[in-house]
Amino acid sequence: MSLIQEFKAFAVKGNVVDLAVGIIIGAAFGKIVSSFVGDIIMPPLGLLIGGINFTDLAITLRPAEGTTPAVVLAYGKFIQTIFDFIIVAFAIFMGVKAINKLKREEAKAPSLPPAPSKEELLLTDIRDLLKEQNGRSAPVVPPTVG
Repeated sequence: MSLIQEFKAFAVKGNVVDLAVGIIIGAAFGKIVSSFVGDIIMPPLGLLIGGINFTDLAITLRPAEGTTPAVVLAYGKFIQTIFDFIIVAFAIFMGVKAINKLKREEAKAPSLPPAPSKEELLLTDIRDLLKEQNGRSAPVVPPTVG
C-alpha cells in the first residue's frame, strides 16, 4: 500500500472524522459555557461578593523605565483564573448531575415486555389448534424466548 493510499485510509476513517467533529463541537460548547459563566453566573455572584475582582492584584518587580515596560508579577490574574475555573467546573458539575438524574429516572421507568416474535405467535397458534384437536386441556406453557 502506498503512502498516499495509507494516509487516505487513515484520514477518512470514522474515528478521525468523529474526533474532528468532537473537537469542533467542543470548541463551540466552550463558548457556550464561557458565556453562561460570564454573562449569567458572574453578575449575580459579583453582587453577592461585592464585585471583588482579583485581576488588578500584582507585584511590580521592576518599574517601567523610559520605553521599557514594567516587569509585573500579576498573581491576581492567576487567582481570578482559578476562581473562574471553580465556577465553570461547578456549573458543569451541576449540569452533569441534572443529566444523570434524568437518566436514572428514565432507567427506573417501567418498560413493557417485548412483543412476541412471529415465530412465537405461530407456535402459540399451533399449540392452541393441537389442544382443540385433542379435545383435552393440555397444560399451558408460555413460549420461551430464545
